[in-house]
Amino acid sequence: MEDQSKLAERILDQVADAVICEDHSGTIIRWNHASTVLFGYSAEEALGQSVELVIPVDLRAAHWRAFDAAMATGTTKLQGHPTLTRALHKSGRRLYVEIDLCDCSKAAPKAKCLARSHAT
Repeated sequence: MEDQSKLAERILDQVADAVICEDHSGTIIRWNHASTVLFGYSAEEALGQSVELVIPVDLRAAHWRAFDAAMATGTTKLQGHPTLTRALHKSGRRLYVEIDLCDCSKAAPKAKCLARSHAT
């Protein structure tokens, strides 16, 4: 089992898609290398921070409404449906990203967000 866990970690660190995992309060608990490339924050800077780190101020209220609903129901409207939205780079530049959400609460109380870069 440990070998499978190590393999999963290596895959997450090497995929081209940014993978961000949040806990039930929206705190970033996993940040892969592609997240660093896309958003500009190192894992050390991002881990333990609120996911608001990459959410533009004008989208935060909508994010938290959807997040709270997903935590309460275990499902999201976007689950399995990649959606284009805006995100925030460390420099302050707004990015277009495609997000796809999945619920991992059966394994642990956390949500995953997968972001892919789009032309800005």
